[in-house]
Amino acid sequence: MTQTTAPATGSPSPAPPAHQKDGRTAQRPLAIRLLARPEVGVFLGAVAVYVFFLIAAPPVRDGSSMANILYQSSTIGIMALPVAMLMIGGEFDLSAGVAVITSALTAAMICYQLSMNVWVGVVVALLVSLAVGFLNGWMVVKTGLPSFLITLGTFLILQGVNLAVTKLVTTNVATDDISDMDGFGQAKKVFASSFDVGGVQVKITIVYWLVFAAIATWVLLRTKYGNWVFAVGGNKESARAVGVPVTFTKISLFMLVGFGAWFVGMHQLFTFNTVQSGEGVGQELIYISAAVIGGCLLTGGAGSAIGPVFGAFMFGMVQQGIVYAGWNPDWFKAFLGVMLLGAVLINLWVQRTATRR
Repeated sequence: MTQTTAPATGSPSPAPPAHQKDGRTAQRPLAIRLLARPEVGVFLGAVAVYVFFLIAAPPVRDGSSMANILYQSSTIGIMALPVAMLMIGGEFDLSAGVAVITSALTAAMICYQLSMNVWVGVVVALLVSLAVGFLNGWMVVKTGLPSFLITLGTFLILQGVNLAVTKLVTTNVATDDISDMDGFGQAKKVFASSFDVGGVQVKITIVYWLVFAAIATWVLLRTKYGNWVFAVGGNKESARAVGVPVTFTKISLFMLVGFGAWFVGMHQLFTFNTVQSGEGVGQELIYISAAVIGGCLLTGGAGSAIGPVFGAFMFGMVQQGIVYAGWNPDWFKAFLGVMLLGAVLINLWVQRTATRR
């Protein structure tokens, strides 16, 4: 006979294995997560530059001086935002600087030479700027050539057209004064007005700059289109495989740069009433540098809209800070080069530190 033993009662059940965390699932400290953000390095750099000029240039502490610094920053920052989004999408636009002048020249000559209302020139200039952006994007997508080469060609074309057409139409290298044209006062209020804050005149472009930065941040972080931008910048073939409209995304990013060029061009036109056709050369490097300083990778797929805001502020701070400090303004480009190299090295160190942790 087989003897059976009743199971023991009251014996404790085996405890479940403790949940073990590894490096992939552990919550990283807040400081490390902040360091991983692309805009943190440039924020620290902007604070350092600001403190430096507070000490080296006492006039910077005045409210009107800070308004001038923010104004200079805004004229760079408005264009740096779409340029940064394009870089996140994996492309460059070397024609951005002269495209600003093309837009302003178009509006000025349309309204003056054809005796049209200023707003007609503004609308035509917008269409021209969007068309240039579309053409850049379409050629990049359809040919597969690097955007560096495509937009370098556009840069040279626009530079030549700006000079040649302006001389042909106006017999001069600058457009005629349009301050007495119909609609000028209204357009100036929209694109180049100022308002008083505590006795300090503040340019409207500062408000536009911050509003555009907020919109760009929301688009990149909270919309499907923002996901598309990061995806096509990271790997366009993988993005296409999962259904991302690569062609639409890239072309629209180039057109966004065209919109920024139009807006800044209108500001310059209605600020000075006339436009020099040879200007704008070299500004594209300023916009790209502000984006790179702001944490946008040259390889695409990473970056933010907040970083270029701080990058543009650093440029404006240095540009005006040198003047307020009484130094030779010829050192401006040297300062910019130091800032660019420093920011790239800081961003590299921050990212590697965050990755190791």
